[in-house]
Amino acid sequence: MGLCHGKPIQESESQAEDIPAPKSPPISTNEETPPIPLSPKPPKIPFYSLSPLRGSYKNSPANSSVSSTPLRFFKRPFPPPSPARHIKALLARRHGSLKPNAASIPEGDEVELGLDKNFGFSKQFFLKYELGEEVGRGHFGYTSSAKVKKGEMKGEEVAVKVISKAKMTTAISIEDVRREVRILSSLTSHKNLVQFYDAYEDDDNVYIVMELCKGGELLDRILSRGGKYSEQDAKVVLIQILSVAAFCHLQGVVHRDLKPENFLFASKDENATLKVIDFGLSDFVKPDERLNDIVGSAYYVAPEVLHRSYGTEADMWSIGVIAYILLCGSRPFWSRTESGIFRAVLKSEPSFDEAPWPSLSDDAKDFVKRLLNKNYCRRMTAVQALSHPWIREFEEVKIPLDIFVYKLVKAYVGSSSLRKSALRALAKTLTVSQLSYLREQFALLGPNKNGYISLQNFETALLKNSTEAMKDSRVLDFVKMLSSLQYRKLDFEEFAAATLSVHQLEALDTWEQQALRGYELFEKDGNKPIMIEELASELGLAPSVPVHVVLQDWIRHSDGKLSFLGFVKLLHGASTRSIPKITD
Repeated sequence: MGLCHGKPIQESESQAEDIPAPKSPPISTNEETPPIPLSPKPPKIPFYSLSPLRGSYKNSPANSSVSSTPLRFFKRPFPPPSPARHIKALLARRHGSLKPNAASIPEGDEVELGLDKNFGFSKQFFLKYELGEEVGRGHFGYTSSAKVKKGEMKGEEVAVKVISKAKMTTAISIEDVRREVRILSSLTSHKNLVQFYDAYEDDDNVYIVMELCKGGELLDRILSRGGKYSEQDAKVVLIQILSVAAFCHLQGVVHRDLKPENFLFASKDENATLKVIDFGLSDFVKPDERLNDIVGSAYYVAPEVLHRSYGTEADMWSIGVIAYILLCGSRPFWSRTESGIFRAVLKSEPSFDEAPWPSLSDDAKDFVKRLLNKNYCRRMTAVQALSHPWIREFEEVKIPLDIFVYKLVKAYVGSSSLRKSALRALAKTLTVSQLSYLREQFALLGPNKNGYISLQNFETALLKNSTEAMKDSRVLDFVKMLSSLQYRKLDFEEFAAATLSVHQLEALDTWEQQALRGYELFEKDGNKPIMIEELASELGLAPSVPVHVVLQDWIRHSDGKLSFLGFVKLLHGASTRSIPKITD
């Protein structure tokens, strides 16, 4: 695999803007309430359409989501760095709200007649619940508090999303609602997920009944603290965010709209549990597949989302933006226009020079930088972030299973013997901190008393953590394919070689030294004279490829052994797809 993106260039337009703290958090739910201080004045043509609902709960500012509501594109690609073009027309087409004479982009027949708006949900909503005060309004409907009239929860308050069927004018908008309910009903076993209770419908609406979180948005608490958290307090918040992200990613669910407005505190207590909400834009993703529709909020959208090829790494970028805001009170990417925000995300680098960054720990800065890496291949996963030295100061942090190691092992098993030898040499250079994460993953796979695991262990370990969501995301299909491969048992030493990420190591300041040390070890133990034809066979090059031209820098002419350049390229899993074609 080659690099995912080239080196970004700096752009002055995207300087971060401080987040001022209001005198008191806004609590009005009036439609005309001015936007909260975190966002500049909305333009006449907003970047976003409202995600099904605006601020979901009573203590959330009603228009907080106006400043960060989602964008979705479908089918038609665009050239960066101007992804804001035609947004209004595309969103109008998505929601089936084009005016007769409005200009549009040909997107295919997305607005359909005779749409099936029957979801198969119970139609007894009003027999069990009494709707209370409206607490938010969005594009598809509104959010209300409600009181349970009968059953085990009689007398308790819940939150209800009321989604208008009249607003569902495309098959896409209907599927969004179906998928949101599937995801919410599947992912109910994590303490940092808003609790889903049931879904109902009638001729006019869909009703999604959930836990009522009364502690307000994370955004409100950031503002109440003057715009930033201490390192220690930020860790408490980020551990909860990373924990629920790791859980969702293991199940094959990518949230796609992580932002402070979508995290609510269960109560007003200072140490209340943080809960992620609003899965209206979430989707299922198989570990070896990529999504291509553009979804999210401008300030938090990952570069690869704008490039229309992404997976769960996009959530990690959003968490990096949240971490940056928590620690310094400023956005890492900012502009006065949506297209300017996109250009900043694609091209500029966040600043770590202005206060308070010089006074923060090196580990804190390293943590944020490794999340805000524009090359998604080099970005930490949620589990790796939980294992980061800055976070690990909390002894109680529980490290879950990481689906990322499954992808790496699958690639390793299919590699040539020469590449396996190179990876084993590099694995010997891993630091104690790097090995700590891998040891924990190895232990979760259940090695036998002799310290070995088989590929079957991967499926067994995953089944212990599975939910219904894995069926929709087809994560289980991916893992069953891995466990069906014929391969010898792995001890920890080979597991470390199989699960190290060369791309992530390249993001570290120590990469050059590690690569050179790995090559020295490879020279002693695994580097033997090799013919170019043998190397071409190892790499699976077709006979028609001019191998002597393509691979001449890979082998030292003095002794016929693999050169350092060849060693590094081999570590990346070079193949015919990553070797440039030679033309006359």
